[in-house]
Amino acid sequence: MYDKEALMRSRKLVTISLPPPLLKEAERVAKEENRTKSELLREALRFYVETRDLRKATAKDRLFDLIDTAQERAAETPPKEIRSLVRDAVAAARKG
Repeated sequence: MYDKEALMRSRKLVTISLPPPLLKEAERVAKEENRTKSELLREALRFYVETRDLRKATAKDRLFDLIDTAQERAAETPPKEIRSLVRDAVAAARKG
């Protein structure tokens, strides 16, 4: 997926901000693994990008499972009552 040689030949500097506790943890991990923070963050970003589609699919599968479960549980519930419950849930969610 990534051409490591091309990456080694060409680099761009990117500045990011991290909360102090996360930076401290990244520094600790980098030191333990005898690597630079840049190497650690590059690997973390690479992993995130490479697994993004899998994570999205998994979330979609969980949503469909949840919908299936809700439909099974609501099989004998009148549609009017379901609409009322949904309206109440949406109103409660909007209130935060």
